[in-house]
Amino acid sequence: MDTLIDRFLSHLSVEKGLSPNTLSAYAQDLQKLAQFIERKGIVNTDRIDRKEILLFLSDLKSRALAPASTARILSTLRTFFQFLIAEGILQHDPLAHIQSPRQAFRLPKVLHPTEVEALLNLPKGENPMGLRNDAMIELLYATGLRVSELVSLPMGAVNLESGYLIAYGKGSKERLVPIGKCAREKLVRYLTAARPLLLKSKTTSFLFVNRSGKEISRQSFWMQLKVYARKAGIRRPITPHMLRHSFASHLLEGGADLRSVQMLLGHADISTTQIYTHVAREHLKKIHQKNHPRG
Repeated sequence: MDTLIDRFLSHLSVEKGLSPNTLSAYAQDLQKLAQFIERKGIVNTDRIDRKEILLFLSDLKSRALAPASTARILSTLRTFFQFLIAEGILQHDPLAHIQSPRQAFRLPKVLHPTEVEALLNLPKGENPMGLRNDAMIELLYATGLRVSELVSLPMGAVNLESGYLIAYGKGSKERLVPIGKCAREKLVRYLTAARPLLLKSKTTSFLFVNRSGKEISRQSFWMQLKVYARKAGIRRPITPHMLRHSFASHLLEGGADLRSVQMLLGHADISTTQIYTHVAREHLKKIHQKNHPRG
């Protein structure tokens, strides 16, 4: 099983160009199945049938796994077994007649514009780390980048003169995203007054670097963001992805069309972007209830 998983991950990396983070998620999902069939004493993948998959799903449910997580694991397994069939390793698909669990409809969590303003306008210090964090948070909201895209941005991806950057999304797909005036100004300050001090005598292609002059991690940035959110008076939990959600929602509330938002976010399917229209409707509903005499 481990050999087949490695072969599958290699295929995804070479043929599909998936990112290390996506490959890691696939590996974790498949290891859950590998550990389950090992406990069952199954050594041949031909013995994995519909019954075994249903027992595996029951095992996941007994661990109180969320429906969304179960659905993601099922999606991984479907891709994995389809690969094995295409390679001639398996003759049948054990998931052929298994439906994914229904997921509760949840609106993405977004920040109110006043919360965003408080976070962006919060003084973060004139030292190199403060200037870097200020630029990163401003850029995240200005562009709607995923945090993984933000921390891995190379220097060559940013064109300050034209006011655009090239984002490298899922599947190594590129998209052009405007930076905006405020983010551009903070980027210039970071590049002139902070990045050289953080690098010292080192060199790197990464735009944002840590104290050691290396790429900053997603976890480190998230921790910094939480600290600043508390200082800005934001009392609820915050994640970098909330700024991406806020970017999309605030654009739609401001009158942007769905297709443009889809291109800016790098969504392959516009149905993924449509969830933000629900957020915009909820926003309008609240405005009506607050301001209409009969609201």
